[in-house]
Amino acid sequence: MKPPSSSRPALSRFRWIICSLLFFSTTVNYMDRQVISYLKEFFCLPSAQGGFGWSNTDFAHLTAAFTAVYAGMTIFMGWFIDKIGAKLGLALSLIVWSVFGILNAFVGSLVMMHVLVRSAFGIGEAGNFPASIKTVAEWFPKRERALATGIFNSGSNFGAMVAALFVPWCLGCFGYQQGWKLAYILTGASGFFWLIFWFWLYDPPSKSQRLSPAEYDYIHIDDEAAPKETNGDKANVSWLKLFGYRQTWSFFFGKFLTDGVWWFYLFWLPDYLKKQFGMTKEQVMWPTFIVYGIAIIGSVCGGSIPMTLIKNGMAVYRARMTAMFLIALCPLLVLTTQYFGNVDQFGKMASVLAIAMICIGAAAHQAWSANLFTTVSDMFPKKAVGSVTGIGAMAGGLGGVLVQLLAGALTDAYQANPQTAYLLMFLVCAFSYLAAWAVMKALVPRHQPITDL
Repeated sequence: MKPPSSSRPALSRFRWIICSLLFFSTTVNYMDRQVISYLKEFFCLPSAQGGFGWSNTDFAHLTAAFTAVYAGMTIFMGWFIDKIGAKLGLALSLIVWSVFGILNAFVGSLVMMHVLVRSAFGIGEAGNFPASIKTVAEWFPKRERALATGIFNSGSNFGAMVAALFVPWCLGCFGYQQGWKLAYILTGASGFFWLIFWFWLYDPPSKSQRLSPAEYDYIHIDDEAAPKETNGDKANVSWLKLFGYRQTWSFFFGKFLTDGVWWFYLFWLPDYLKKQFGMTKEQVMWPTFIVYGIAIIGSVCGGSIPMTLIKNGMAVYRARMTAMFLIALCPLLVLTTQYFGNVDQFGKMASVLAIAMICIGAAAHQAWSANLFTTVSDMFPKKAVGSVTGIGAMAGGLGGVLVQLLAGALTDAYQANPQTAYLLMFLVCAFSYLAAWAVMKALVPRHQPITDL
């Protein structure tokens, strides 16, 4: 494929417009995903009080079904997006999750109907990250990919923040009976607005009429060889063959060992704040909002670390792994959460100090995630990035399921002393990243790009 012609308009930073589109798709993805977390209280209200009368187990089945389908489908969606291209792949994914997100509002109180719709919702959501990572690999040089990934990945935090404010607002303004339906409908419909800009602005770099020759050359500045784009952003890749590479397993275990920490923060932080500090549901909202906000900073700053190292002459893979090691040290501070959370010793400041430690852990996770995702495009050709990302996302989902089950088992086992349960969970959160880094380094001790796909 020839590079863009010199007659194209000179837009030197068009790749960052593409990154902003990915940021907003990820925002919508997580906003739609988190709506259900803020509706749990309504679903579990007795029917006499206007709720659905669900048990905690009913709600757990619902979230577990979504997590399991999401994890299982990411491996297929990665392959599917490599086959049809990022433009159509991400659009179809968003349409599926938006439609089924809206349909949540029309299934009534039956748990099984919610499970079925939520499972179909997970199929669509599974395509966002494989498509986004593939897009970053195509639109950014290796030196900028962690930063671009950090920026678009911060949409996961921003989406959670929007849901944290929007869903309670819907319930407050329209009441529980109508508010829960509107929360699903309005958040689900927002994705269709994004589609307008996606189809208007996005094409693969080799076909984009908005990309200047200079920027096209810059995008490929770190490639080991001349870019081979024979069919735009589409390719046939056997994901079964990918399991034969240690590089695939490196990403697999990197996701499996660390993604569950983020799922823990997302789904168990409100419970922790209520049990540790006796917070009400209204008081819980703002600390969780702050944690997500600080995580955005971690995502962007973490993505800039390897770029700085590369500019100072360090090789790409070494810079990536050095940055990840430094980031993996930060969650060790989460070990002090329960020490600072001792109300008897620190009084009213206990909750502030404990939340500060969790903020560091959440920010570190997002910084780690931005770099971890980018290791795929460091080692694999662009045509395989979606498939490998899907494999890793599946592993991360499985890790998320295990961490949620562990959290549930510990909080049940230590009902009389929930502080002990959360101390054990914070131990897992603290050491997961160093364990993952060690496994990744053992599997791929030096840069070994895949060239035979």
